[in-house]
Amino acid sequence: MRRKRICLLAGMMVFLLMMILSVHFGNYPVRVQEIGQVIGAHLRGMVYPDSNVDTIVWKIRLPRVLTAAMTGVLLSVSGAVFQGIFRNPLVEPYVLGVSSGAAFGAAACIVFSWTFISKGAAAFLFAMLAMALAYGFAFEKEEIPVVRLILSGMIISSVFTALLNFLKVAASDSKLREITFWTMGGFYTSEWKGALRLTVIAVLGLILTCGYGWKLNVLAMGEQECRTLGIHAGRLKLLLIASATFLTASCVAEAGIISWVGLMIPHGARMLIGPDHRYMIPFSALLGGTFLVLCDTLARTLMMGELPVSIVTSILGAPYLIYLLRQNRKVYFE
Repeated sequence: MRRKRICLLAGMMVFLLMMILSVHFGNYPVRVQEIGQVIGAHLRGMVYPDSNVDTIVWKIRLPRVLTAAMTGVLLSVSGAVFQGIFRNPLVEPYVLGVSSGAAFGAAACIVFSWTFISKGAAAFLFAMLAMALAYGFAFEKEEIPVVRLILSGMIISSVFTALLNFLKVAASDSKLREITFWTMGGFYTSEWKGALRLTVIAVLGLILTCGYGWKLNVLAMGEQECRTLGIHAGRLKLLLIASATFLTASCVAEAGIISWVGLMIPHGARMLIGPDHRYMIPFSALLGGTFLVLCDTLARTLMMGELPVSIVTSILGAPYLIYLLRQNRKVYFE
């Protein structure tokens, strides 16, 4: 218990430190002292005297760093929940076709120039639609078999991927470029409104998932244990899957599709702090936020231009999973 608390405290300190360093680094370095002064000035309803520093810190880097941090938190929490439900450490938040549905929604908004809905809102609605379809096809006699649900997600994902490819063929060159860049994820359009919205969702999502942490522990042991303790496994799965999908769809709507985070981070958290979801979920959130802030910092500083953040997460994530395979290390939930 003491080790878990130390891990959580250390994770929180590293998380905050990485956010500060991310605001500091860039093509125009800003001193840590100035970062604190800018934040203090705006909290008092004032503007920092140096307009360049004020613009860089308050209007550009802080909302971007906060958006990246909350996206990492949400994807990691979703991944931990999905892996606990399916009792499979290779499951990720996009398993139910969420990414394909969101990509199609955003692409449709771009290609058809919809004015009645934003690109992010369209991505969110189609992501939730994909989850609902996958869940509906898997539902049978008040039960949702895990294998049936995963297969339904694969089918829905294939359908939306085919529709997305059709839109790419029909799109103009400029719109095709926009679709491609969006599907690779990024935080280059981050604003305070979206950052605060994700922060509220992250806080509520953490409260919900951590509150159901002990039930997720029971669910990970099997449905028979749930019945023994009087837990309705079907209802619990529906609640947790819907919640995790909502968290993932919120990230996709704000930042596009970012791979590997929800698959990789829960692995690391489980290895460091253990399989108890009451502690593993908040620790995954801290690790995920730290990791994605690091990746976004690298994406915007490695080159004169900017890399899509999914390229960086893939470059860092793939060797990690290769290492696990080479070491033949298996992660169990019992």
